[in-house]
Amino acid sequence: MERRLREPGGIDWKPPARLRVSPGPLLGLLLGLALFAAASLALFRQGPGNIDAIVPAKQRAEAAGLALIVGLILFSTLSAVLHAAWRRRWMRREDELKAEIAALRGRLDRAELFPSAESQIVAAWGGADEAEIEGDTSLVTDASDARGVLAFGSWLAQEKAQNLADSVARLRARGEAFRCSVTTLAGRCLDIEGRPVNGCAVMRIRDVDGERLEVIRLQQLRARTIGELESLWAMLDAAPNPAWVRNEEGRLTRVNAAYARAVEARDQADAVARGVELLDRQAREMSAQARAAGSIWRGRAPAIVVGERRIFDIIDATAGAASVGMAMDVSEVESARDALAREMQAHARTLDQLSTAVVIFDRSKRLVFHNAAYRQLWGLDQAWLEQRPSDSEILDRLRAARLLPEQADFRAWQASLFAAYQSLETEEQAWYLPDGRTLRVVVNPNPQGGVTYLFDDVTERFHLQSQFNAAIRVQSETLDTLKEGVAVFGSDGRLKLFNPAFAELWALRPEQLDDQPHIDRVAHICAPLFVADSDWDELRAVVAGLPDHRLGFESRFARRDGSVLDCAAAPLPDGATLLTFIDATAGVSVERALTERNQALIDAEKLRNDFVHHVSYELRSPLTNIIGFIHLLGDPAVGPLNAKQLEYAGYVTKSSSALLAIINDILDLASIDADAMELSLDEVDIAETMQAAAEGVQDRLAESNLALRVIAMDGIGGFVADGKRIRQILFNLLSNAIGFSSPGQTIDLAALRRGDEIVFKVSDQGRGIPPDVVDHIFDRFKTHTAGSRHRGVGLGLSIVRSFVELHGGRILIQSAPLEGTTVTCIFPAASVNLESDARGRERERNGG
Repeated sequence: MERRLREPGGIDWKPPARLRVSPGPLLGLLLGLALFAAASLALFRQGPGNIDAIVPAKQRAEAAGLALIVGLILFSTLSAVLHAAWRRRWMRREDELKAEIAALRGRLDRAELFPSAESQIVAAWGGADEAEIEGDTSLVTDASDARGVLAFGSWLAQEKAQNLADSVARLRARGEAFRCSVTTLAGRCLDIEGRPVNGCAVMRIRDVDGERLEVIRLQQLRARTIGELESLWAMLDAAPNPAWVRNEEGRLTRVNAAYARAVEARDQADAVARGVELLDRQAREMSAQARAAGSIWRGRAPAIVVGERRIFDIIDATAGAASVGMAMDVSEVESARDALAREMQAHARTLDQLSTAVVIFDRSKRLVFHNAAYRQLWGLDQAWLEQRPSDSEILDRLRAARLLPEQADFRAWQASLFAAYQSLETEEQAWYLPDGRTLRVVVNPNPQGGVTYLFDDVTERFHLQSQFNAAIRVQSETLDTLKEGVAVFGSDGRLKLFNPAFAELWALRPEQLDDQPHIDRVAHICAPLFVADSDWDELRAVVAGLPDHRLGFESRFARRDGSVLDCAAAPLPDGATLLTFIDATAGVSVERALTERNQALIDAEKLRNDFVHHVSYELRSPLTNIIGFIHLLGDPAVGPLNAKQLEYAGYVTKSSSALLAIINDILDLASIDADAMELSLDEVDIAETMQAAAEGVQDRLAESNLALRVIAMDGIGGFVADGKRIRQILFNLLSNAIGFSSPGQTIDLAALRRGDEIVFKVSDQGRGIPPDVVDHIFDRFKTHTAGSRHRGVGLGLSIVRSFVELHGGRILIQSAPLEGTTVTCIFPAASVNLESDARGRERERNGG
C-alpha cells in the first residue's frame, strides 16, 4: 500500500517503488532445476545394489553426466533469457528512478525554501535518540547549540514544560499526535505541533503573530469559555435550584435538571421543546418589564412544583439579547422563619410578663431583645432601644443618669463586665445603686455569641429580710416587755413560747415552763386560781382539741384573788394556738364607773331637753302676744304714733321675730333629738319652692343692697318632700349667704335634676370660710361672724343638715377664703322614708 507524507512546506513525497520481476521465466527455471534434482535423488535412493541390477555402472555414469549437462544447459538458457528480460526492465526502471530523483530533488529544494520563509523549528527523531533539529532556534533559545530547543524548562514555565515533554514522549513512544499553543518566558507566543511522519516523530514549533495570534487567542478564549460554560451548567444541573436561559423573544432555550424536575418534564430538552413554564404569568410579565428596562429583576412568587405549591426567590438578569434566571426555593426557610418568628414572639410575650428584667446582646454587643421590665427598671426610651444601641452606649447613658454602682475605675469595671462575651461560665453579681436599690445581676454567655443579662430587683427582699430579722428581735423584746401574758401552744398541746408576763400572771416558776409542759399540766398548776374548773376546760379544748374548723375564742375569767383576766385564743397558720391574757381588773372597774356616769349623763340630757322644750313653749306664747300687740300698735286704726314710736315699734317687731325664729329652731332641734319630728311628705314643686324662699328674703336683700339670681333647669318638675322644711332649708341658706355677702354682690340659688337626685345650690361671693372652720360649720351654737354683718346663735346650718338628712339626702360645702361659698343640698328624687335613719345619724353626732 502506497504511503504519502506531507513534508514541511507542503510537499508530498512518495518512496521509490521496489523492483518487480515477471514470475513466468523464474518459475520455469525453478521447475527444471527441481526435476533434475528429483531424478538424481531417485537414483541415489535406490542404492547401489538396485542400480547395478537395473543399469550397468558405466551406463549409470553416462546417464548421470548427460542429465547434469542437460540441466546445466537448461539453467544457462533460462538464466540468459531471464537476464535479458530483467535487463530491459532495469533499464526502464532506472530511467524512471532518475526522473523521480530529479523531481524529488526539485521538491526538496522547494521544501528547503519554505522553512526559511517562515520562523519555525523542526525536530525529527528517527531510530536514534538524537533529534535532527532544523530552523530558527532563536525563537526559543539564544544558545548556539540547537539542542537547547529540547530543554523545554529553559524557555517555558515549569508546568507547561513538563506537559510538552510528556507529549513528546508519547509521540515518540506511541506515535500520539499533539498540538498546543504556549507562551515562552520571554513572552513569545508559539504554536507547537507533533505528529509521526514515515516512521519518524516530527515536532514543529512555529512563531505565532498577527492574525494567526488573534485566531489562537480567540480559539483559546472560545475553548475556555465553552469549558467554563459547561462547568457552569454542570454545577447548575447539580444544584437544586431551577435555572433557565431565555432568548430575546422570552422563550426558553436551556434549563437545568432542577427546572425539568420542577415542571415534571422528561429531561431538559423536553422542557425546552414544550416550553413548560415554572413561573406564573404575572411573574414572567414583571421579569419581562425589568429586562426591557435593562435592570435586574428580583422578586418572590409562588410556583407549583410536582403538584405542591412552593415559594421561590427569583432573580432574572439580562445577558445581551438573552436573559438568565434562577429560582431558589424558600418555602422551608419561610416556614422555619415564620415558626421562629412565632416562637420568638411567644417568648417575647412570655418574657414581657416576667418581673425579671431581661436583655440580650449579640456577639457585636448590639441590643437584640429586651422586655418591658428592663425598660421600666432603667427608665429607658422605647424608641431609643429600638435603634439597637450597643452595650457600652447603654452603660454610658445609665452612668450619666447615676443609675449604675459607683466605681473608682469605671472603664476597668466595664471591661470586666464585657469579659463575659468571651467567657463560658455564668456569673452572678450584686449591684448597689446610688438610689438605694439592690439588683441581682446574672450574666449568661449565649452559645451563639453574645450575652444575656437578667436583672432582679431584690431591694424589697433584702429589706424584708432585714425587717424580718428586726421584727423577730422586736417581737422578742416586745413580748418580754408586754404587760399582757402571751403563750403559744403547739399542735401537740405543748407550750412553745411564753413571755414573763404570762408566768407572772399565773405565778409560774421558770423551771416549771422550761421543759415545754402540756396544756393539761399548765392547767393543773393554775387550777388553784380559778373560780370554776370549766374555764380551763374550754381553753384546753381550743388548744388540744380536734375540731373540724379551728375558730378563735374569747372569754373573761374572774379569779379567786379578785382579779379579772380577758383571755383570747387565736389559731395560728402552723397549727399552733396563741393565748393572750390581759389583766382587765382596772378596766372593769373603770367600765363600771363609766357606765354609771353615762347613765347619769343620759338622764341629765333628757332633763335638759325636757326643760328646753318646756321653756321654749313657755316663751313662745308671750312672745307671740308681744308681736301681735306691736302689729296692733302699728295699725293706724288703733291710734296714730309719731315717727319715733313707729321706729321703736319696728325694732321691737324685728327683735321679737328673730327671737321667735330662734325659739322655733330650738323646738325643731328638740323635736329631732326626741325623735318627734315627722315630715309631711307631698309633691313639692321645685320652682315654686325656690320662689317662695326668695320672696322671704327680699327685704334683707334690699336692705343689704344684694342681688339674688334664681336658676332652675327647664322642666325640673317636683319631687316628694316636706315643702315647709324645704323652704326652711333654702331660707336658712339664703339668710346665711346674705349675712356673709358684701353690698353689690350676687347670690345664686340654683336647682337641677341629676339622675335620681334633686340638687339645690346656694352660692355667694362673700369672704368665704377658713379651712379650719369648715369642719365645724354645722355644729350647734357655733358661729363664725368675724369680718361680716351676720349675727346669729349658730343653729341655721345645723337645722339645715338635720332636715336634709331627714329627707334621706346629704349636704356638701365648698369654700375658700375670699372666693365665696357654695352649699349643695342633694335630695333623692323618689319618695323615700328615711326619717328613722336620719334620726339615728343625728343621735350619733350628738353622742347618744
